[in-house]
Amino acid sequence: MSELPEIVKIIKITQENPCVKTFFFDKRIQAKPGQFVMAWIPGLDEKPFSLSYVGKETGITVEEKGKFTKRLFQMKEGDKIGIRGPYGNSFGLKANACVVAGGCGIAPLSTLIENLKNPFVILGARSKDRLIFEKRFPNAKITTDDGSFGEKGFVTDVLKNVLRDRKSEVIYTCGPEVMMKKVFEICESHKIGCQASLERYMKCGFGVCGQCEVNGFRVCKEGPVFSSESLREMKGFGGFARLKSGERVSVSEYIQWRCA
Repeated sequence: MSELPEIVKIIKITQENPCVKTFFFDKRIQAKPGQFVMAWIPGLDEKPFSLSYVGKETGITVEEKGKFTKRLFQMKEGDKIGIRGPYGNSFGLKANACVVAGGCGIAPLSTLIENLKNPFVILGARSKDRLIFEKRFPNAKITTDDGSFGEKGFVTDVLKNVLRDRKSEVIYTCGPEVMMKKVFEICESHKIGCQASLERYMKCGFGVCGQCEVNGFRVCKEGPVFSSESLREMKGFGGFARLKSGERVSVSEYIQWRCA
């Protein structure tokens, strides 16, 4: 693995919903479920993205938010970007699993689901038009905040109901951090292991700059996947993040900044 970007060609673009696209590349990347790559647009910036497809196809699933993703969304098949990685750790595969995804959080969980045996998948979004991969995972329990598709409510409500009747060894989760914090709290109350994929601003992607540090844990190096043991020590989990300048802000402020 080189720390220099390799130029790859975009060979296919799939529109997942009005705000999300999946970009497929002409390079196969050997990665474990949960790992990420750094994508580089020359002259603009470099950003981390989870691998949502690994194997026959290599792809990243991206939500249009800030300057980088807006520029990426302008690209077409045949255009080129730089890719380096994969980086980070991965999900630990266990039996009797439940997977809880909120919004774009399904992206890093996708290759995990495909490596698990009969997991119970809960897939949530704000509304029907914001769902991602519901056709890819037809057996998933769907929830929407507004009730426009599937069950009305939050993924955490469904999780509570599921755990009344189903024995799970582990809960895997990714999505808005407030949602993941609630999932973790539910896991703790049921004495079930939790593995959560976190997101923070990254400059290097391999543990040198420390920009993505949370209570001594580097999200790019010790993460992005953290188990219950680590989450218990992360006082900043669900609480704070750092901007590009290094300033510490609330998670909600960080999200607003990231979308600017």
